[in-house]
Order: sequence, then structure tokens, then C-alpha cells
Amino acid sequence: MKDNKNHSGDRNTVLVVGASGVVGSAAVRQFAAAGWQVIGTSRREPVIDAAYDYVPMDLESPESVAASLQRFSEVTHIVYAALFEMPELVAGWRSQQQIQTNQRMLENLFEPLLKITSSLRQVILLQGGKAYGAHVGQLLVPAKESAARVEHANFYWLQEDYLRAVQVDYDWGLTIFRPQIVFGDALNAAMNLIPAIGVYGALLKEQGRALHYPGGESALLEAVDADLLGDAFIWAFETPEALNETFNVTNGDVFVWQNVWPVIAEALGMEAGDNKPCLLAETLPQQVGDWNRIVSKYGLVAPEMDYFVGQGFQYADVLFATGAKDRPPPKLLSTIKIRQAGFGRCIDTEDMFRKWFGLFQQRRLLPLP
Repeated sequence: MKDNKNHSGDRNTVLVVGASGVVGSAAVRQFAAAGWQVIGTSRREPVIDAAYDYVPMDLESPESVAASLQRFSEVTHIVYAALFEMPELVAGWRSQQQIQTNQRMLENLFEPLLKITSSLRQVILLQGGKAYGAHVGQLLVPAKESAARVEHANFYWLQEDYLRAVQVDYDWGLTIFRPQIVFGDALNAAMNLIPAIGVYGALLKEQGRALHYPGGESALLEAVDADLLGDAFIWAFETPEALNETFNVTNGDVFVWQNVWPVIAEALGMEAGDNKPCLLAETLPQQVGDWNRIVSKYGLVAPEMDYFVGQGFQYADVLFATGAKDRPPPKLLSTIKIRQAGFGRCIDTEDMFRKWFGLFQQRRLLPLP
């Protein structure tokens, strides 16, 4: 790994925007472990075991951004992982309110920041599989970065076009990442399935039941470990070939939910059960009292269910294809480009599940197996 000194010899400073999210929290942790000076910002303070400076900031409020702006004047790199989601997760993906809010948040930061900093060298912007229209129809398999844009309402193109337009007046590069389904340790996240599956499993286990698979026929999918994604960010900041490029990133393998379900069950100390379709977003919030008793019985430090899981139950119902009549089409991204550019790290997706459920148990967020 290259050292993290900038051209003047000072230590590089990375600003992670959206530090409380599943991607942002992992980025803070990985950059801090690599010796970078790290500033994390978000509306709510995350719980991250890392050496970093936290700056509270609400990107929807220009006043809140202005109050924090001078803290960012020496930033050399930015990871923009902030995200606004509507309460109805899936419906929100096509909502003009969601689209415009995400665009406004980005502009609220960059418009004033670019006027006061002369040290910025590179920006990372997060997109994802929805860039290829994965949520509006069948995507080409595998989806490649070189493919023409799938024109549909989303904030990805607005954010990308804005940054590319303002970039021409400055001497900094832009790298775009499109990860697949991201798994990590963030709580109250819009899209993190680890707490959602963990709560579902704990409730069944307390009833003496097996871990039944609650979904429908699984598509062929890919995942990405949040820490692996954080390492990809570091690689991009240290690799000239990553400047002004777009990269898909995944763990490196594929999975089907029914096939990894026994591994998840084992990680939770359970037997894998039968297929018993169940909409988690409808049924599990009714079991708040049962979850609270589990937290008390096992001395957990997990917060209230709605904060712990965030919108994870809704996200689980989508990814499990619960209620779907037919098997969903495969959703696969090509990772040839990033591997040819030099980033070759990978992780077995089954090992990823073991890792995250194990960490949640160690931190007393889920019962020990």
C-alpha cells in the first residue's frame, strides 16, 4: 500500500459523507485503519470503533452545512455515501421527492465547499445496481460499466452529471462505484439485511423453531462486504488508473438465498427450516414486545427494533422476492473492469455472512449461538 501523504507531505484527509450508513461507517473504519486522517459527517452520530473526527451535519439544511464548512477546508478526498430514502422504500425509488432531495443534498455540500478548498484531489460517488435499471426491469447480464444509460427516473444521473460539470473548473478526479447488495454493521440503515435477518432469526429461535426461509424463488445475486468496499475506496484513491472511471464491485462470487440459508442458520445457532413465505415488514413489527423480552433475557445492548433494523424488513421482502409468482431474473454485474485495473480483493459470500452475524453476536446486538 502506498503511503497516504499528499503532494505537500501532509497526511491526506478523507471526508466520509453519510458516515452512519452501511457504506459510510465501513469507509470510516477502513480509512482509519489504513492510517488516514478521517472526518465523518452525518445527521446522527454513528457508533464506529475507529479513530476519526465526527462532525454532525444535516445535508438538507444549507445552514447546517455552512456551520461545519470550515472543518472541511483541508480535505483532500471525499467519499460521498449520503442517502435519503422515503419511508416506503421501494415506492421511493421512483419518487421525485426522493430524487430531488438527494440531488439537493449533494449540491448543498459541494457548492460552498468547492469555494473554500484548494486541496481536494479526488471524489468517490456511490451508485449501485439501480443504475442499470435493476429495479424497473431486467438488466443485461452481466451489466457492464460501458453500457449505455438505462434512462429512468433516478438521482444517480443527476448527481453524476452535476459533479462532472463542476469538475471541469477544478483539479480533482471523480470515481464512481456501483456495488451490489451491501452487507455491514450499520444500524437504522435503509438497506442492511444483517439486523433484519438477525431479529427474524432470534424471534424464531426463542420460539424453538427452525430458521424458515421467508421468501420466494431467489434470483441469482451478488453481494459486497462493506469492508471490502471500503478497501476499494482506498485503492481508488491510491491508483491513478481509477481517476474519472466507473467501477462495479462485488464479493467475486454469486449466491442464491436458499443455498446460503443453511450457512446463515448455522451462524445464528439454528437449523435451517422449510420455505415459509412471510412478509417480514408486515409481521415482525407486531412482535416488538417479543424482541424486547429477548433483549432483556440475553442482556443485549441492541436498541428498539425499529431503530435496530431501519427499513431492513422492507428491503428483505424485496430481495427475498416474497410473494413473487416467478423466479426473478438474475441481477449480475461484471467486475472485469475493476480487476483489470488492479483491485483483486474478494471474499466468499458465505464467509461474509458468518463474519457479520458473528460480529453482531460479539457486540451483544444478537444472542450468542
